[in-house]
Amino acid sequence: MNFILGMLGSMPGAISQGLVWGLMAIGVYITFKILDIADLTVDGSICTGAAVCAVLTINGVPVGLSMCCAFLAGMLTGIVTGLFHTKLGIPPILSGILTQLILWSVNLKIMGKANVSVSSRTYEVLLSSMDNTWAIIILAIFGIALIVALYWFFGTEFGCSLRSTGCNLAMSRAQGINTNYTTVVGLALSNGIVALSGALLAQYQGFADINMGRGAIVIGLAAVIIGEAVFSFAKNFALRLLGVLVGGIIYYVVYQVVIYLGLDTDLLKMLSALVVGLFLGIPYLKKRYLRRPKRKGVKTNAGN
Repeated sequence: MNFILGMLGSMPGAISQGLVWGLMAIGVYITFKILDIADLTVDGSICTGAAVCAVLTINGVPVGLSMCCAFLAGMLTGIVTGLFHTKLGIPPILSGILTQLILWSVNLKIMGKANVSVSSRTYEVLLSSMDNTWAIIILAIFGIALIVALYWFFGTEFGCSLRSTGCNLAMSRAQGINTNYTTVVGLALSNGIVALSGALLAQYQGFADINMGRGAIVIGLAAVIIGEAVFSFAKNFALRLLGVLVGGIIYYVVYQVVIYLGLDTDLLKMLSALVVGLFLGIPYLKKRYLRRPKRKGVKTNAGN
C-alpha cells in the first residue's frame, strides 16, 4: 500500500515533466515528421533556451520577456543548422551535430559557468517543482496555445509549402517553392519551440545546467512515437500534435513507474534508446515479414 501511495504521490511531478518534454517533442515533430530531418541540434538548443532564460531572469528581466528571448535564441540555433545544410551542402544530421558542438561553448559563455540557479524562492518565475498543480496548469495552457498556433500556421500558404518541402522536395521545387528557405524556417521554428521548453524546464527545476540537453532527441522521439501509437486514429493535424504532448506525459509516467520498481537508473537512457529504435524499426519489420505473399496462378484481367 505504501508503495502504491508513494507512486501516486509522484505522478504530479511526472506529469509536469512530461508536459515540459512534450512541448519539446512538438519541436522535434516538426523536423522529424514534417521536414523529414533528424535534427540533433535540439540537444544543444534546449540548454540554450534554459541558459538565456535563467541568466536574464536573475539579472532582473521579467520572466515573460526572458522566455521570448529564449525562443528567439533557439530560432537562431535552428537557422545556423539550416544554413550549414542549405548553403554549405552539409547533410542535415551532420549540420545538427556541428551546431550542437558549437552550442556547448556558447551555452557555457551565456551562463558563465556550468550551472545557474533560478530558484522560485528568490526570483519571480512562472512555475516550480514545489507546486506541481500550478505547474501542470501553466504547462497545459502553453501546450494548448502552441498546438492552436501551429495548427493555424501550417494551414497557411507558407505552412503548406513547408509541409510540402518535407513530403516531396523535388516536386516542391518544381512548384516554385524555395525549399532552402522553408527548410531553414522549419528548423528555426522547431528549435525555437525546443528552447522555449528549455526555458520552462529551467524554471520548473530551479536551475539551468550545461548537461540538461543530453539525450533530449531520444526523449523527443520517444514522445513522438508513443503519441503516434496512442493517437493512431487521428487524421487531424492538431490531434497529432496533442498526441505528441500526451506521449511526453506517458513517457515520464512510465519512467517514474520503472524507477519505483527498482530498475537501475543508469540503464534508463539505454532502455529509452532501445524502445525508440524498436518503434522506428516496426514499419520496416511489418513490411518485411508481415507482407502478404502474392497468390500464384491467379490471372489478372489484363491477362484474360
